[in-house]
Amino acid sequence: MSPADSSSATNTLGLATSPYLRQHADNPVHWQQWTPQALAQAAARDVPILLSIGYAACHWCHVMAHESFEDDEVAAAMNAGFVCIKVDREERPDIDAVYMNATVALTGHGGWPMTCFLTPDGRPFFCGTYYPKEGFLQLLSAVSDTWQSRRGEVEEAGDHIVGELRKVSAGLPSGGPNVAPELCDHAVATVLREQDTVHGGFGGAPKFPPSALLEALLRHYERTGSPAALHAVAQAGNAMARGGIYDQLAGGFARYSVDNAWVIPHFEKMLYDNALLLRAYAHWARRTADPLARRVARDTANFLLDDLADGDLFVSSLDADADGREGSTYVWTPEQLTEVLGDDDGRWAAGVFAVTEDGTFEHGASVLQAPADVDEQRLQRIRAALLTARRIRIQPGRDDKVITSWNGLAITALAEASVALDEPEFAHAARRCATALLDSHVVAGRLRRASLGGVVGESAAILEDHAMLASGLLALYQLTADQAWLTAASDLLDTALAHFADPHQPGRWYDTADDAEQLMLRPADPVDGATPSGASTITEALLTAAHLVEDERAQRYLHAAGVALQAHSVLLAGAPRSAGHWLAVAEAAVRGPLQIAVAGDPSRSALLAEARRLAPGGAIVVGGQADSSVPLAGRNRIADADAAYVCRGRVCDLPVTTAAELAGALGVPG
Repeated sequence: MSPADSSSATNTLGLATSPYLRQHADNPVHWQQWTPQALAQAAARDVPILLSIGYAACHWCHVMAHESFEDDEVAAAMNAGFVCIKVDREERPDIDAVYMNATVALTGHGGWPMTCFLTPDGRPFFCGTYYPKEGFLQLLSAVSDTWQSRRGEVEEAGDHIVGELRKVSAGLPSGGPNVAPELCDHAVATVLREQDTVHGGFGGAPKFPPSALLEALLRHYERTGSPAALHAVAQAGNAMARGGIYDQLAGGFARYSVDNAWVIPHFEKMLYDNALLLRAYAHWARRTADPLARRVARDTANFLLDDLADGDLFVSSLDADADGREGSTYVWTPEQLTEVLGDDDGRWAAGVFAVTEDGTFEHGASVLQAPADVDEQRLQRIRAALLTARRIRIQPGRDDKVITSWNGLAITALAEASVALDEPEFAHAARRCATALLDSHVVAGRLRRASLGGVVGESAAILEDHAMLASGLLALYQLTADQAWLTAASDLLDTALAHFADPHQPGRWYDTADDAEQLMLRPADPVDGATPSGASTITEALLTAAHLVEDERAQRYLHAAGVALQAHSVLLAGAPRSAGHWLAVAEAAVRGPLQIAVAGDPSRSALLAEARRLAPGGAIVVGGQADSSVPLAGRNRIADADAAYVCRGRVCDLPVTTAAELAGALGVPG
């Protein structure tokens, strides 16, 4: 097809299983999904590919769509000179990773929407992010002219970029200092030096919730009793929970704060953030019984169940915008409070939620905060009234796509929160989610990445999907002693070892399977970001499973976990803030990891309940009859009393039969 024939093409996004892609189905741009046919079309027409990557909850993605992709003039230029491909970064994180690395390499920064120009075989030669309409039109013209008149330079640039990216990929971490308590101590000390001691958290604006670091610091505190580590958790946890990044009415966290004091959020709410933060707050609550931690954990779990549930599964996100305006659902003026609550309660609420005449957001409106504790009974009445009024407003859009890995995070968080908060319903929700995922996202024995409306997509699952789902299933196994969860988790781990482990560099993991679609590069990023990396999470799952399965498999898992930790210990030594989940895994590993097997009836055992309450993060806790699982093999009740067997690695203490003896054996700070 020649450029002149491009008018015969059509926009095919209406057939997509991604809500983000479907948002663009009515654009005058002839958008295609990423398929071999789309790439072949670019080759046949001899035009570049214009690759646009974003996601449904992305504010600036919507802005560029309204300014450019819905505009007939821009669309005509795009259709005439390019094959235009839209990608949902959440559905195809492998494509996103490859071209984000190229964008960062070329521009020094990244973000979404991401705009890349590629040769028909996928080599990038120019990359950027958001462009306003006039700038985008000029860019389209310049790229077309360069493609037609200076093709050799374009080809050379594409070759050079690919070559540099391959060099970077080949230079990923491959070893470092031994994984020992001293390395964890060094990593924590380094992280604490970078703490924002005024506002809590780490770094400056924009400020992201440090979910993995909070979990790692709690595990460090449980191992060492470090008051500095616990203080860092408490300061960040309090600041976020009292700030605007937390929804003071309905619960749940926004993706990040645009300021360094957690006041003004970027309003999109992601499943992964809330699952990770639920786990951290539940752990903090379990360890300290802090009332704020307990309330936020419970409300965040209920936010998942109330706002992100789709049947038994959980959807991806709530949009930043409502009716084209960012944050409009959530912000308030003093007058609006009075209108809903009356004069007296309105003035009280304005003080309680830091709603001012000048406003903390835009147009005199304020994001609700909760700087101090107040009359709880009055607060609950006010929250209920405001939430009822808020529901009448135009609500943010919801991305109903179900992502395997993020649901895996939710399973783990809900299972752990059920223990911390003594809420059986959270465990029931975790089990229902796991059952639904295994029923719908496993096709012909292999895991898929995402589904929409019960229809599973074609995209293969990546490493994080296998790892996060396996971790969730292992959490359920420890909670229920149902062998089916352990079997399913082991199947996922075996698949990961067979298809994602690097056969040439022990301990290194690829993010895509060896039999998945081959892109320009095979992504392999071990660095923890907004979510834990696939590599760190699979290492955690292997370490846990190694102490739950039979010996031959246990040895394979334990060896793979140990090699992976050692291969990435350089991250803990040199960049621990970018290795928060690696640090959490290392903290568990240097304790053995700790295992607690309680012989007794798991449905009635007070000692098992106490073991779950006292167990440090990353510990393995199982309960049941002797021989019902590997940790319980040959271990029995003692003199008609339930007995707890505490082991570190392969070394076990004498059994104990009382809660006091168990607390002493575990040595967990109170």
